[in-house]
Amino acid sequence: MKPLHKLLASRLIKLLGNLMKMSCYAFHFVFPDTRFTLPEHAAPLIRPRGTTAIPRIVWQTNFTNRVTLPVYLNYLFNRLAAPTFEYRFMVTEARADFIAAHYPEEIQRSYSRLQIGAAQADFWRVLVLQRHGGVYLDIDAHLVWPLGLTLGSNRSSLFIRTKRGDLSNYFIASQPATPQLAAVIQAVNTNIEENTIKGVFDMTGPGVFNRVLGVHGVDSVLYRYACTQGSFTNEYFQYIDKPQGKWTHEQNRVDVVRKDSTRTGKEGSMHGRAIPLVPRAVHE
Repeated sequence: MKPLHKLLASRLIKLLGNLMKMSCYAFHFVFPDTRFTLPEHAAPLIRPRGTTAIPRIVWQTNFTNRVTLPVYLNYLFNRLAAPTFEYRFMVTEARADFIAAHYPEEIQRSYSRLQIGAAQADFWRVLVLQRHGGVYLDIDAHLVWPLGLTLGSNRSSLFIRTKRGDLSNYFIASQPATPQLAAVIQAVNTNIEENTIKGVFDMTGPGVFNRVLGVHGVDSVLYRYACTQGSFTNEYFQYIDKPQGKWTHEQNRVDVVRKDSTRTGKEGSMHGRAIPLVPRAVHE
């Protein structure tokens, strides 16, 4: 039976988001250079009670923390829909610093070869969740039901299903140090080392999740009842300050993975050998 109350909420939020998005065209026509700052960290709006298997942290990343009004409104909406969750945000440089601080050299080297920001974000999201746990949301993703109610207290992970019935990676909720995320990390690392796959989607993105995990091998929910994309913002507002544009365009001009000229043959390669995917312990 379909949860009609969630479906109704989803459609109302989509309507609200689209109305606000349309009004933002007028705002940025009058104030074309106005930007809003996403915080690196924000405490929960409401003090949480009890413990949960999935840490109450929402993670996001973007090429900049200075965003247009629609992106900022999307952020504010998610804060209201997840009031007991803290918020953490990283820009491009902070992602690389995080990986250098928490993961072995092999992972750092693979990550540094990625030349498209979306591919870097794909890899970072599973690495940060494997280290800390929590919920990752794409910058244009928005919740359609209170996040705490969607996850509950005992669920250890949750993935999103698309309209086609396969997995996507714009929403991922997980405990830290899970075998599912370890498998995805290993597969992405192998893809980068072999560098035979063309395109971000299958190199680092949802294609990896569907090949390694599969929709029937994980706990998942249809996007309509948990989280969707693009109601509050769109490609224009997201990439207005990025000349390269969206990754779907950028990958036609730039190789996803930089060729590694420091290696010859298979010597020194990690291909075929498992790498340590439990993040290093550090003093925080």
